[in-house]
Formats: sequence, structure tokens, C-alpha cells
Amino acid sequence: MSLPGPRSITFRLTLLFAAASTAVLLALGLVIGGAVEAHFVEQDTEAMSARLETIAHLLAEARTPAQLEASAPELEGPTAHHEAGGGGGLAITVLAGQDGGRKMFATPGVDFPAALLDRSVAVRGPLSWRQGDRPWRGLAARLPIAIPGWPPALVAVALDITHHDRFMISFRRTLWLFVAAAALLTGLLGWAAVQRGLAPLAAIRREAEAMTATRLHKRLSAGSVPAELAELAETLNDMLARLEDSFRRLSDFSGDIAHELRTPVTNLMTETQVALSKPRSAEQYREVLAGNAEEYERLARMISDMLFLAQAEHGLAVPSREPVALETQVRELFDFYEALAEEKGVRLALSGAGRVAGDRLMLRRALSNLLANAIGHTPPGGEIRVRIDAGGTGEVILAVENSGEAIAPEHLPRLFDRFYRAEPSRHHGGAGLGLAITRSIIRAHGGEITVRSGAQGTCFEIHMPDCG
Repeated sequence: MSLPGPRSITFRLTLLFAAASTAVLLALGLVIGGAVEAHFVEQDTEAMSARLETIAHLLAEARTPAQLEASAPELEGPTAHHEAGGGGGLAITVLAGQDGGRKMFATPGVDFPAALLDRSVAVRGPLSWRQGDRPWRGLAARLPIAIPGWPPALVAVALDITHHDRFMISFRRTLWLFVAAAALLTGLLGWAAVQRGLAPLAAIRREAEAMTATRLHKRLSAGSVPAELAELAETLNDMLARLEDSFRRLSDFSGDIAHELRTPVTNLMTETQVALSKPRSAEQYREVLAGNAEEYERLARMISDMLFLAQAEHGLAVPSREPVALETQVRELFDFYEALAEEKGVRLALSGAGRVAGDRLMLRRALSNLLANAIGHTPPGGEIRVRIDAGGTGEVILAVENSGEAIAPEHLPRLFDRFYRAEPSRHHGGAGLGLAITRSIIRAHGGEITVRSGAQGTCFEIHMPDCG
């Protein structure tokens, strides 16, 4: 059994809009219903209070039990003598006597609840009850009586509220039907509003669908969308710019690989075809195989470098961590390159010391690439200076300076790109991967490498965390 997919934004916003509108309408309906009901209660209470005042006046005039009984018709007044199904009639019960509990008068057919006839309370009500299918609302009060020795009489007045009850039932039914219809209507209006509001998002989706590898230079129309979607459009445009740059780099990289591999492969094919064009001596074949071996070594180094760069870009070139004394590695590399430096007439100088945590072989490879690059671009009689500074700032700075000619400023940002060569005159036979590998190694150790160049020469500067 498959789980239902996520709901659309349109569905969620429409549901939220309808639910909020329904809640507001329900609250409004309850307030209106309560206000109307309170109005009827107040109206009924005023009518019953007016009747109690009239009865109180009659009780004050009765001096004897006979006078009280004689005033019974006046007490009754316009009571509940109405047709069945009507409403608005009054019912009265009067409890009086020396003990205060004798029923002096009661409207026939109306039974007052015991809670309303409680003599312990001066005024009780209004209280609603239902007798059969007829609703009543009553009010009771203890009223003084002029008969000597009699306690205050308990007078209960009830009003038949059938017409009020029917009105409230009809009112509530109409109100809830209106609330239901209004909730449905607001849901439809909300759906239409959401559809219209999300139209710019649909436009962005259509523009994004049209993006292909050949249209990465296109951008979304961020200026024509609402402010809430402008940031999304800008983010997508930034993503397209990164994709365009990555795709361009990938295309350049593919072209560079093809170009770099074509030369040694062409050399191998040419030498092999020439060697096979006619019979040759064993010594001649040996010379051909020796030349081919050199090309194979160049191919192997290039492939190894490209694999290392691919691993570094995907975070797979994870260095081990051990204390490495940079001055020791530089001195050992000076010994290795001493013969080549003497042959070119280049002096090597080292100053300072510093320790970092990292992979000794990887760091040695990075430093070797920098020294080989410096020797290749330093003119005879020049000098290569390696400075190591651990100044207590939490990082070690290693600078490799050479007194060669300056590099044009437009080339500096791309010196660490794969297969990039600033100028043909500066090409010394490498594949153009050394500086790219050096940057990957330094970054894998949590550091960074920069370059600057001017009239005094070129300086590569490495910043790495100090391990003490």
C-alpha cells in the first residue's frame, strides 16, 4: 500500500484559508447567537420584573387574608390563558401564610421547578425549564405582605417563551447554514486567490524547464516576480551561474585532457609506426622502446595527477595527521633540487621554522611542486627564498619567493586551474597540474594558498593551522 504524496501548496493554503474563515464565522455566529439570546432573556426579565412590581403593590395593600384572596383576579392579570402553541403568557405562583408555605394562588397547568421556589434566596432567576413541549422562563422574589404576623410572600412569575424558542431555533439553523455556505465560498475564493498568487511561481517553473546545457547563460526574470519570490529567483540565478561556470570548467577540462593526452599518444603511434615500417636491428628497437617508455611514464604521471585531483574535489583525499616540521621538509627538498638549481645558477635560501599537523608525503609533494615551479621560472643568477613564519597567530605561513619576471594580473586568479598556463613562454614542459594539486593538498589540510606577483618577482604563500 503506497502512502499518499505530499499535498500541494494550493491545497494547503486553500484549506488553511477556509479553516480560518470558518473559525471566524463560527465565532461570530456564536457571539451573535449569544447576543440575541441575552437580549431575549433581558426582555423577558424586564417583563417579569414589571409583573412582580405590580404584585408587590397588591400585597402591600392586603391587610387581611380575606383581602389577599379577594385580590386573586388582580394577581393573575393576563396570565397563561392562551392557545396551545402560542407564547408570551404569564404564569404566577404565590406562597404565603403564617408559615410562608401555603399556596395562595397558582396558575393552573404550570409547575414551577423547586429551585425557583427556594425561600432562602431573596431573588432567584431568571431560570429556564421545559414543561412538556413548552419552554418557560421564570423569576422568583420574596415580597413583603401587609398582613400582620405573616412573613414575606414568595412570588414566582414565569413567561411562556415558545415564540422566542422557535425564533432562536430558526435563527441558529439559518446562521449555521450561512456559515457553511460562507465557508465553502471562502474556500473557493481562497483557491482562486492562491492560484493567482502562485502564478509567478508557475512562470518560474516554466522558465526553469526551458534551461538546458546550451542555455545555462539564460537567467530567470527576477524583476517581474513578487518580492516574496524575488529571493528564490535570485538564488536560482546564482545556482545557474555556478552550474554555467562548472559546466564551462568541465568542458575546458575535457578539452585539456584530450589535448594533453593526444601528444604522447601521437608520439607513441608515430614512433611505433616508423619502427615497424622496415626491419631494424635489436639496438634500434631498444631505442624505440626506451623512447616509448618515457612517454608511458609521462602518461602515468598525468593520469595519477588527474585521479588525485578528482579524489580531492570529492573529499576522498583525506590526509593523515602527524606533526610535520616544514623546515626539515624544505631542507630535504633543497638537497634534492640542488643539482638542478646549480645547473641553472639559482640560489636557494631558507629562513624560519614551523610545525603543522598533516600528511608528510602530501605536504612534501605540495612543497616540491612549488619549488620546481620556482626553479623553472627563475632566471640564471636569481634567488629562491623560502620563509616560514609561526608568529603565534594560530597559523603557520610558508612563502616561496622567486626573482623571476612578473606574471600579468589577469593570469593570477587562474594559476591554480588545471592545465592552465599563463603564457607560452612560461611553459616548461609540465602538464599544468602541479599548482592545482598543490592547492588541493593545502585545502585538504584546512589551509589556503595565494599568489602575488610584481616587479620584485612572484610569491606563493601558504597559510596552515599551527600545531605548536
